[in-house]
Amino acid sequence: MNSAPNGAADRAIDIHIMKEKLEKISNFMMSLCAGMASFLFTLVAILMLQDIDDKIAASLTMGVFALLIVWVASEKPNTAHARAVSALIDRLLAVGSGDLTSPAPAAVRAELPALASAVDNLFEQVRSNLDNVHVMALYDPVTALPNRVYFKREADRMLKARGTAERVALLFIDLDGFKEVNDSLGHAQGDHVLIMVANRLREVVKGETRAGGASQPLLARLAGDEFTLLFPNVPGIEDAEHIAGRALEALSEPYDIAGQVIHMGASIGVAIGPGHGEDLTSLMKAADTAMYDAKAAGRSRVSSYRPEMAAAVEQRTLTERALRDGLARGEFELAFQPQVCARSGAVIAAEALLRWNHPTDGTRLPGSFIGVAEESSLIVDLGDWVVEEAAAALRRWSMAGMTQRLTFNVSPRQVERPDFFARLRETLARNDAPLWLLELEFTETLAMKCGETVIRELAALRAEGVAIAIDDFGSGYSNLARMKDMPLDRVKLDRSLVESVHVSDGARTIVSAVIHLIHGLGCEVVGEGVERPEQLDVLRAIGCDIVQGFAFAEAMSEAEFVAWARENGFRAPPSRARSG
Repeated sequence: MNSAPNGAADRAIDIHIMKEKLEKISNFMMSLCAGMASFLFTLVAILMLQDIDDKIAASLTMGVFALLIVWVASEKPNTAHARAVSALIDRLLAVGSGDLTSPAPAAVRAELPALASAVDNLFEQVRSNLDNVHVMALYDPVTALPNRVYFKREADRMLKARGTAERVALLFIDLDGFKEVNDSLGHAQGDHVLIMVANRLREVVKGETRAGGASQPLLARLAGDEFTLLFPNVPGIEDAEHIAGRALEALSEPYDIAGQVIHMGASIGVAIGPGHGEDLTSLMKAADTAMYDAKAAGRSRVSSYRPEMAAAVEQRTLTERALRDGLARGEFELAFQPQVCARSGAVIAAEALLRWNHPTDGTRLPGSFIGVAEESSLIVDLGDWVVEEAAAALRRWSMAGMTQRLTFNVSPRQVERPDFFARLRETLARNDAPLWLLELEFTETLAMKCGETVIRELAALRAEGVAIAIDDFGSGYSNLARMKDMPLDRVKLDRSLVESVHVSDGARTIVSAVIHLIHGLGCEVVGEGVERPEQLDVLRAIGCDIVQGFAFAEAMSEAEFVAWARENGFRAPPSRARSG
């Protein structure tokens, strides 16, 4: 492999030796001429003196001596030691031409072996350092997978080398829930999780790689929790989806990290070339679009690219930009929907609901933009705004003598922030908001997945007077054993459980059982989405405590709610069913 460089090095050594010989001859001739000239000048000078016969011998002796001195002075640089040093200088200068492989010159090795060995070791270390830099530039230091630079280079090569009838499959993989793991366990354990993810994907690639294939699949970590897989020459979209399904199955298996079992999934987008793109840029865009579609559909799933997805991505981009501008321009406001006692009809609380006064679309409800906000960091900014506005409203209600609670939903993305609870307390304290009038709602999914740190923070808030509720109960997966250990005051039934309770015996049976289970946990039950008096009658009969919905009132402005609450009478919130 190194024969060519070594041959060039040998030729360079031969040329250098020839140059040394020519220089030695040239220096000798110059020395001889200088010595002869010195001799002649000395002889002439002596002959001009008196006693010329006696001085001839002396002048001859002096001339020979001068010739010897000049020869020695000129010949000294041509000693073996000096020639070795000169050869070493030439070798070092060759580095400028990119020669890092040739050994120390033979003259240096013969005359100065220790120096020759040091030079060889130096160049070996330089080559090793360059190799390390090369690896660092092309491979991810955590997982040892190719990085974005390497992936782009190799993927471009693979796409250009494929046959006209060959299809390639590009999988874009984004982990679901990795940020929460990273925040709760720390970056060191997060890196360990990434290594496990990479190893699982390697096994998937190994299982799907065809023996003897001309081109092997390319697996890379692009950045953060994003991975990509490029499979050359796949038969069709079904085969690509099968590979993606195997990857999803592998990544969804539990992870044992330092004795703690965690669960994650992945949203995987699939694109097929050349149908979804001729080049890598087009394929990456299509796979990325499909991945976001998988996230929007509920996460932990596979989604293949369809042309209509592009329009949805464009709309999502426009909405995100408009949300950012709307926050800066103050286009948001809170609306308040009453919660009433199912037995007495007294106003117990109000839920703060976000409204967007869009400059062209008019009033937009949360369902039209919260999903986009959740996918970006904007949900955190919106959440901060809601907390600030709710705290100010609580202060005004308290000063007006109102005793109704104010409840609002907290996004999982907000809770992910380590400083969320500290910022919440600071906002409430700055606004002098009474904690006993505040209720925080968390989604069922978040309640089931939150870590021990979040549970401790919730318990501390509850001890200070803040009420805690689970929202949309029945829309996801609930672990009753986990719920009994959580600091809870109320559970809100999802509207899907309530909508047919007045016409379906099965629905009534299910809701009744759920209500009794929640009561058994020591919590109150809130029926959400009550739109008919018949639904209220059934819910009251089977033990529902609080109801909310259009059957009583739609969401209204703060001034309208205050007037509505005064008209329907004040009532202090009921005491908690359990403590601690």
